[in-house]
Amino acid sequence: MDRRVVLEAAVPVYDVETPDEAVRIAISKTGELLNPDLNYVEIGPATRECPNCGDTEDAAFVAADEGLVALELELTVYNVDRDEHAARIARSELGQHLTDIPLSVLDVTDA
Repeated sequence: MDRRVVLEAAVPVYDVETPDEAVRIAISKTGELLNPDLNYVEIGPATRECPNCGDTEDAAFVAADEGLVALELELTVYNVDRDEHAARIARSELGQHLTDIPLSVLDVTDA
């Protein structure tokens, strides 16, 4: 069975002034690291919520011209039996290209 896996990545960016600029640079940087081998991975800003009040937050935090951007990376993993197996494969595939970028599994669903 095929599974759709969504991972969250914490991408550092440098020399940025606004959260929007940080997100654009992080998406571009991540795309460069994944292409051409993993050009099927969908990259976008993560939706974040405040744990206390539930309000939506920016995907990027910028301080002193440096930022940390939360990105969602989505891909399909084929021919797996369990969600855990799909998550391990996705983390392994992306982790080979995104060294020193933390990844966490957000969601695994049937594709």
